[in-house]
This record gives sequence, C-alpha cells and structure tokens, in this order.
Amino acid sequence: MKIRLLYFTLLVSTLLMGIKFLGYWLTHSDAILTDASESIVNVVAGAFALFSLYLAHKPKDENHPYGHGKIEFLSAGVEGLLICLAGFIMIGKATYSIFSPPALQKIDLGVWLTAFSTLVNWVMGEYLIQQGKRHSSLTLQADGKHIRSDAHSSLGLLIGLAMMYFTHWYWLDVVLTLLFAGLIIYTGYGLIREAVSGVLDEANEAIIGKIIDILNQNRQDEWIDVHNLRVIQYGRDLHVDCHATFPYYWDLHRVHDEVRTLEQVMEKVQAYPVEVFIHADPCLPPASCAVCQQQKCPVRQQPIALRLDWTLENVRLNQKHNT
Repeated sequence: MKIRLLYFTLLVSTLLMGIKFLGYWLTHSDAILTDASESIVNVVAGAFALFSLYLAHKPKDENHPYGHGKIEFLSAGVEGLLICLAGFIMIGKATYSIFSPPALQKIDLGVWLTAFSTLVNWVMGEYLIQQGKRHSSLTLQADGKHIRSDAHSSLGLLIGLAMMYFTHWYWLDVVLTLLFAGLIIYTGYGLIREAVSGVLDEANEAIIGKIIDILNQNRQDEWIDVHNLRVIQYGRDLHVDCHATFPYYWDLHRVHDEVRTLEQVMEKVQAYPVEVFIHADPCLPPASCAVCQQQKCPVRQQPIALRLDWTLENVRLNQKHNT
C-alpha cells in the first residue's frame, strides 16, 4: 500500500512540476521559478523514497540480520539535503535578479496555476504524513513534510503574486524568493537532523516512554526490576533490549517463561514487528528485598520498603534499582 502511495505521489509531483514551469514560462517570475525548481527536488526525492521503501520492506537475511529498515533514515537525509540545495539555489537566483530584474508578465495566470498546485500539494502532503505516522514510516513522513513545505512556500508565493498583480510592486518577487528559500532550508535541516538521529541510534524517548507505560500497566510482583532499557529503530521495526531482575531461587524454566511473558508485554508497543531481547538477572538480597513486591517471598531478608515507579529516568540506567 505504501509503495503504491509513493508511486502515485511521484506521478502527481511530476505533473505539478510541469505546471509550475509553465507558470514561469508565462510570467518570467523568479519566485515561480524557484518554486518550480523545488519541484524537481520533489520528483528526485520521491523516486529515492520509493526505492528506499522497497528496500526497507525486504526481509532479513544473513548479511542484514536486523533487516533493511535503516535505509529510511538515509532516504530522509538525502531528501533533506536536496531540499537545502534547492533553497540555496533559490537564494542565488534571487541575488542575481536584484542586479538583473526580469520583466514580469501575465501574473494573473501565475496566480491560478500556483493556487492549483498549492492545493494539491497540501492535501497530498498531509495525507502522506498521516499515513507515515500510521505505518511508522519515516520515509512517508519525510516525503509528506517535503511536499507540505512546498505547499507552504507556494501559499506564500500565491499571496505575493496577488499583491504584485494588484499593486505592481514587482520588487516583491525577490523578497518572496529569499523568504521561501529560508523556509525550505529550515525544513531540510529538520529532516537531516532527524535522519542523523536515527542513524546514530539516538534514544527515542517517545517510544521508550510508551514501553515504560506498558510495563507499569502490566507489572507483576515477581518482576523485581527492569533496567538498562534500550531501543533501536530499523524503519518501522523496533529492537528492544533490557535487563530484568527475578528471584534468584527460580529454576531456568520459570525464568524462561517469565522472560517470555515480559517480552510479549513489550511487543504490544506497536502493531509492527518488535524484537525483544531480555537479560535475566538474579535478585541480590538484602538490597533487592526492599523493592521486591512479593508478599510471600521465602527468602526475604528485609521488609518491603517502597514500590519503585519505573520511569524514563531510572529504567534506562545500567544498574539495578534499590533504596
């Protein structure tokens, strides 16, 4: 479904690019040209996003034991770089036009063509972002943000063209171009920042927070402690590992069953694949006794002192919880 959606997006972006270049040919407006130039980036980035999404959905193999999902971060980063490149090209063209202003014409046609492309891009961008969130796809979200930023700049361009048409303040063409360039570069930087965070496995506190909430909701008295919780994202798939503390006197079968139960709880964090690895630790009396919630522990050496809440601050620490 996601690949078909990107095919359709690529087709529409190509048609809109043609409409924008037609608008430039009719009006000779640099602002429209820069908007059309960004559409070239839309098409190139859309094609790369389509390839990366295809690759991300390939199954795991011997050479890629964690799958191919990381390609989505690369796709988002490349798209961000292309967006920034388009912004800097716009600045260069606007600077040139200050010294050699073009002769503008047929601004009214430019208004109508820009209005049409703005509406289509806005609807398409919002839909891609929503589908990207629904399917946990950074590629769809990045492509949607790119197209939506194109709609934002086109909306500003539309307002500027209307002002030029009614006031004949043609110097606004350069001002609008510079403003749109700044907006586009800012959007591109945001995508690059998000992609680099994913490649470097920066902690995603939102996902970790969801896992902690699920653990607290399903917490069992025998789960004495959970710590050193880490999450790595591979496209839509998640790899979660942590340490869990259980009573030291349990046999291996009991520990295995409890670890599997804990894994199944964590797998509920999203509808897409979640791979969980848990390292089982034995409790260490008497320090562990103070936070162990078992009412009938046969080897308890201290009374229960408190019930520790599992939070974003303490679950990520690589140390057992105690008082």
